[in-house]
Amino acid sequence: MTPAAPADPASAPPKPASYRKIASLALPALVVLAAEPIYLLIDTAVVGHLGAVPLAGLALGGVIMGLAPLIGAVLAYGTTARAARRFGAGDRAGAVAEGVQGTWLALAAGLLMIGLIEVFAGPVARLMGDDPAVEAAAAEWLRVAILGAPFLLVAGAGQGWMRAVQDTRRPMWFVSASFLLSAILAPVLVYPAGLGLVGSAWANAVAQAVSGTLFLLALRREGVSLRVDWPLMSKQLVANGDLIVRGAAFQVSSFSAAAVAARVGTAALGAHQIGMQLWFFAALALDAVAIAAQALIGADLGAGRPDAARASAKRITVVGVGYGLVFLVGIFALLPVLPDLFTTDASVHDQLGRIWPWLVLLLPVAGVVFALDGVLIGAGDLRFMRNMTVISIASGLPFTWLTLVFGWGLTGIWGGIAVFMLVRLGLILWRLRSGDWAVTGAERA
Repeated sequence: MTPAAPADPASAPPKPASYRKIASLALPALVVLAAEPIYLLIDTAVVGHLGAVPLAGLALGGVIMGLAPLIGAVLAYGTTARAARRFGAGDRAGAVAEGVQGTWLALAAGLLMIGLIEVFAGPVARLMGDDPAVEAAAAEWLRVAILGAPFLLVAGAGQGWMRAVQDTRRPMWFVSASFLLSAILAPVLVYPAGLGLVGSAWANAVAQAVSGTLFLLALRREGVSLRVDWPLMSKQLVANGDLIVRGAAFQVSSFSAAAVAARVGTAALGAHQIGMQLWFFAALALDAVAIAAQALIGADLGAGRPDAARASAKRITVVGVGYGLVFLVGIFALLPVLPDLFTTDASVHDQLGRIWPWLVLLLPVAGVVFALDGVLIGAGDLRFMRNMTVISIASGLPFTWLTLVFGWGLTGIWGGIAVFMLVRLGLILWRLRSGDWAVTGAERA
């Protein structure tokens, strides 16, 4: 009897990342991603009990300050997109070197932000607000909170290279420790210390300083050169350009929603702040799957395994759907108690009733979209990400601004967010199906 021929390895079906591997990267990343929004939720609850004006001031200041974590995300995603390919190609030192240049960019951007906000906090708050008391509170909060920006951006770059080398545990400990400290400081500085809203800003800045310092120490321990490498940095700037445009589009959307909510009324702006912090919490927590996707897809493509990357992308989509449904059930179950956790103001409670349906129903959509964002960022498909985001936001913004004409209130603002997410879902599924994102090599051509 003739023995069966051995199977040809080249003809074997591609092996997607296992659910265990996805979970081993996603769960520590979940802790990192959830730490900041949990702190912001605590901060919102602490400030919310000061009254409607401080809460609205935090909302307005937080939207402006949102530029810092947005740039931090650009640095993290841009670094991961390039470094994960190098790691997949067997060049760990090269992957960490990407992190060094990302860190220099972070420090430069953070110092620039401090200078701009210290000068322009007042004018920007007046441009966005519609109540002098709220505008003054926002500007006062901003001038202190911005001091943590360089450290926040350094932490973003640090998370980027660590994710690329598939180390999500150290970032978990760094970020958790710093935000635990901040969650303790916030109520102490706001109430017993008597600093009020500014106490919240100091707690924020302290947390960011601790986190950024821990990432700097980790980078130094890697033993790679810490010098500026201009050619490598210029490549990062080109790659980050698409992410910056994408981030700017997100910021236009956030600014527009907050500005319109401010013109609806102080209670509406306060409710919008609570709704957006819950949305950001869910979004960042759901992004844990995206972090795993970035590392796994980048490594597969860097190692020249496009079929494995496509198979992993399908598995990641399934995980994203399930994760989004878990969040839908969780938030829905908590709806009866959530408003009182943040404020006792009856007018804010009334406005929150206009937000809940949108928030809950968008969570499964978000689960898929954010997971597949990670696939495309890991693939370095950043130009498509930029174009998709701009088109999606351009589709939703008219609903936000027409709210001022037709008096739709928060229903119009959150309806615009829903349109943005649904258009984004359609475009990203189309791109995944095309397969054009799966380009191999240590660098994406």
